Amino acid sequence: MRVTDTSDQWWKIAVIYCLDVETFYDSDGDGIGDLGGLAERVDYLAELGVTCLWLMPFYPTPDRDDGYDVTDLYGVDHRLGTHGQLVEVIRTANDRGIRVIADVVINHTSDQHPWFKAARRSKDNRYRDWYVWRADAPPDTSDQVVFPDREDSIWEKDPRTGEWYLHHFYRYQPDLNVANQAVRDEIARTMGFWLELGLDGFRVDAVPFFIDDVETAAADPGRPDVPADPHQYLRDLRAFVNRRKGNAILLGEVNLPHRDQKKFFGGNAADELHMMFDFITMQNLYLSLARGDVRPLAKALRQRPAIQPSCQWATFVRNHDELTLDKLTDAQRQEVFDAFGPEPEMQIYGRGLKRRLPGMLDGDPRRLRLVYALLFSLPGTPTIFYGEELGMGEDLAQEGRMAVRTPMQWTSGRNGGFSTAPPRKLVSPVVEGGYGPAHVNAAQQRRDPDSLWSFIRGLIAAYRSCPELGWGTFEVLPQPDHAVLAHRSAWEDAAVIAVHNLGAEPTEVDLTVADREVLLVDLLQPGEERTDDRGRVTLALDGYGYRWLRVHVGDDARLP
Repeated sequence: MRVTDTSDQWWKIAVIYCLDVETFYDSDGDGIGDLGGLAERVDYLAELGVTCLWLMPFYPTPDRDDGYDVTDLYGVDHRLGTHGQLVEVIRTANDRGIRVIADVVINHTSDQHPWFKAARRSKDNRYRDWYVWRADAPPDTSDQVVFPDREDSIWEKDPRTGEWYLHHFYRYQPDLNVANQAVRDEIARTMGFWLELGLDGFRVDAVPFFIDDVETAAADPGRPDVPADPHQYLRDLRAFVNRRKGNAILLGEVNLPHRDQKKFFGGNAADELHMMFDFITMQNLYLSLARGDVRPLAKALRQRPAIQPSCQWATFVRNHDELTLDKLTDAQRQEVFDAFGPEPEMQIYGRGLKRRLPGMLDGDPRRLRLVYALLFSLPGTPTIFYGEELGMGEDLAQEGRMAVRTPMQWTSGRNGGFSTAPPRKLVSPVVEGGYGPAHVNAAQQRRDPDSLWSFIRGLIAAYRSCPELGWGTFEVLPQPDHAVLAHRSAWEDAAVIAVHNLGAEPTEVDLTVADREVLLVDLLQPGEERTDDRGRVTLALDGYGYRWLRVHVGDDARLP
């Protein structure tokens, strides 16, 4: 395989940047970010090195769940702009070498969607079977709710017809009946529409929930129209998306154990999701950080199932939701709470944190850089949430997940340069205190070569120069210091060695990286090392230190 082949599967070495249009940049002074403002900031993303922009929902919405309660899957919320402005964003991004994907919400709609309004009018309405209903009183389902602080059942009684409708999330988000062929056809039609407007794929929300609904319906002998294998729906979606646009992707939210995640890739056939977020690795990263011990993280990485070359893991340390720790044991979760969110207002749903990374690490720049160096070195495609590149903080006064969805901090001026509107009109308050715009903003950091922004820009450049990290085979290298993770990513005849010290104390690491003498060229700072004739080397690491080293053999012409 040649390096030029990597462009055929661009998502394997992409850098994904997630943002919410309404909190990114307000171009017209009404206090709400908009597509016109995003277009003005595309060059900022290009300068940072982003190669894929992920847009959170921009569809019409009552906005009770920050846009995930959709009333028109074909529309653009009037507060954010128009279809024409969205196309301008996509074209501008493409011109700068950035692809654009967007959230697609398949599992549910808003209860204000015309389909649901029609469905609840009568039991024989044509849209009735577009949602999931039951006539008998449901059992206790309090253990199945996604938001235990707000809901105590996944069923809600509708007073007009006296039946209950299914909602895995909030009661104002009724689940679509994707077992219904008409619903599946309409979802595909929706995705085809957005691909036609220029999107390069979709982040698919809540994948296991709608698959489970298909599986439930498939067990009904009276429903021969439902696929016997619920995963056939994902296969059909992938086939449809790639018929319409050959290099478009489906990036799935599948927070399941590794053994179950492989099914959503399509197993060895690799014909379902192209990419999935690796929640297991993320959660064990925080456990390792809390302990200063890499073994939980190393174990999670070793236990990742092997996937086909056309699939990829998306890695992250923070996303737009709560920082979920649900796959840890109760005791492990408490360790992470104690280390990074000991106060009740820092925790959410009893399973996660409503904090950004800088606050969790007490603003320690050494640990921040260590974590991001580690993230970008892990096998997979790194995904960052807007403001991470600056070290933005959270607003714990905001409810739930909104604590981390605060306005982007562009300058040290009023409203952090996000909007010229009076502060009371902002879509969300700007973070105050030590992580507020006076101390953390893009304008200052872009001019500072020692800033976190400049550091992450350099990391992105280094990552993009290392196809081994996205395409290669991964191996944890044995060494005795439990504070140090050393790993090797090899692809074709090239390899990168990455070493990260989660401990505060300096250390030396003895490694065997080859079976002969090789040159190791540092990719993150000037310097190089040479092994002995048996491929052994001793590396010095500062407290919270890290090294990325490219292995050069003989007359290797690869750039250092």
